[in-house]
Amino acid sequence: MPNQPSNAIEQAINTLKKGSVIGLPTETVYGLAGDIDNPEAIRSIFRIKNRPFFDPLIVHSFSIAEARKLTTAWNPIAEVLANRFWPGPLTLVMPKADRISDLITSGLQTVGIRIPRHPMAIELLRKYGIPLAAPSANKFGKTSPTTAEHVRTEFINEELFVLDGGSCEVGLESTVLSVIGKKIQILRTGQISETDIKNELTLNRVEFLMDLMIDKKLAPGHMKHHYMPEVPLITFSASNVPKAAEDVVNAVKARFNQLPDEIESVKILKPQKWEKIRFLSFSKEPSLAARELYSLLRSEAEKKPDLLVFQKEIYHQGEQWESFLDRIQKASSLVID
Repeated sequence: MPNQPSNAIEQAINTLKKGSVIGLPTETVYGLAGDIDNPEAIRSIFRIKNRPFFDPLIVHSFSIAEARKLTTAWNPIAEVLANRFWPGPLTLVMPKADRISDLITSGLQTVGIRIPRHPMAIELLRKYGIPLAAPSANKFGKTSPTTAEHVRTEFINEELFVLDGGSCEVGLESTVLSVIGKKIQILRTGQISETDIKNELTLNRVEFLMDLMIDKKLAPGHMKHHYMPEVPLITFSASNVPKAAEDVVNAVKARFNQLPDEIESVKILKPQKWEKIRFLSFSKEPSLAARELYSLLRSEAEKKPDLLVFQKEIYHQGEQWESFLDRIQKASSLVID
């Protein structure tokens, strides 16, 4: 844990009590957190992030007992999964309690709830005593932050108090699972896999139905493009791997010209020049690659290349790679299959 003022938690609590938002470390990514009972704080989250109001927020609690109060339909599925995976990177989407405003849920009748695993987040939530709404602490559509410095850089023009909890352990956003009665749906992939969820429910003899007809509007970060760096990124499939920078230009220059300037309120970045191209390289172990992803996207973009390129390899297959590939494809201006 980095050096932090001894009264940092108290400073954060005082900031929240004033109706302001804070940068909050979690094991997944840093969040932009505000009091769920303060409408102005929730509006501030959307305003500071430039986030559209159709994108719902996740609510963070400090205990299962408190989490139960945030939904009208806590059930055996939620109980088993919460006891197994909380604190941790799993968000449960369930019918919301009256306390949860439509602003938090973007007008939906469901709310995403989780208990973060980061000790600083848990301490703050316990001492503050009120759940916090907290999407990732970055401008809308941009790369999620995995260090306090990322947050400070992202909001350099805002007066934002940031709790420094070091580098995030997981590095990708939580798995989001809808739980409506006995029907469950994975709305966003994450470290906790479909197999993990099924195995736990089966082990505990809880009846469930895995629904594959996903309504992604229920999930935060559901848009086609998200997590984008400040430089255009292109992803090539393993069967279309370019051999050199010249091959990249030849393969995609015309396709970039055909792209719209904006998709679902996210500005699509396009190369202005084609001279400096950087190829991204990640660890071959999926959990390490996930931890590296956002930090590397940021650091490579800071070198101001004209284009970033990621090449999918043969080993980028299977359930363990799903969340990594989901994020990097959403971060890409263009994907060549």
